[in-house]
Amino acid sequence: MDFPDFFDRVPAVVLREPLAAFLGASASGVITYRYADAVRLAGHSCPTVAGAYLMVRKGLASLYGDDLPERGAIEVHMRDARDEGTTGVVAAIATLLTGAAAETGFGGIGANRRFARRDLLRFDAPVDGLLALRRCDTGRGVVLDLDMAPVPAAPAMRALFPKVAAGAADAEEEAMFAALWQERVARMLLDHADDPALVHVRPWETGVEARTA
Repeated sequence: MDFPDFFDRVPAVVLREPLAAFLGASASGVITYRYADAVRLAGHSCPTVAGAYLMVRKGLASLYGDDLPERGAIEVHMRDARDEGTTGVVAAIATLLTGAAAETGFGGIGANRRFARRDLLRFDAPVDGLLALRRCDTGRGVVLDLDMAPVPAAPAMRALFPKVAAGAADAEEEAMFAALWQERVARMLLDHADDPALVHVRPWETGVEARTA
C-alpha cells in the first residue's frame, strides 16, 4: 500500500506469541507488529490510532522491561463503555497488540482452555485513565492515559477541518488537510513516541493476584 513514508520509522512492538508457535504459524513464536498493522486494522491513521498504539507500546515496556511481552497473557481494561466515543477504536488496537479479547475471543485449547484470550478485554472498568494493562502471570498492572496537548494540530486545521467535514472543500484543500493530518500523527509517533507528557504511565495498584494460565 502507498502508506506515508514515516510509517516505516515508527518504533515496532515485538512480542512472544506462544499460540503462534504451538500451531506452527511462527517457528520462533516471536511476532513483530508495526504501526502499519494498526492502520490496516483501523482502516485509517489518526491521532487516536497513533495514541492507542503508543499507549499499549509504552504500557508493555513498563510491565516487561527488557523481556518480550507475552501476547495472550495480558488483560486490557477500558475505562469507558465499548460504544462510547473512540473506545472501540482504542480497544481494537489494544487487542491487536496484546491478544486480549472480549467475550467473542478465542476460547482456548483443551479442557484447561490453554491459550485462551476470551474475557481478557473488559469495558466500564474502574480505572483512572483511558485504559489499564495487567499481566496475567504476576498481576502487575499499569494505568495509561493520553494527553494530545503537547502535539497540537497545525493552526491551518482550524479553518480546514469544518470545510472538509462538511464536504465543502476543494481538491487542494482536501490534499492540504490530509497532509497536515498525517503530519500531526507523524509528530506523535516519531518526535513524541517516548514523551511522558503525551502518554502518562503509572502503576495500577489493584491487589489482584496473578491468574494461572
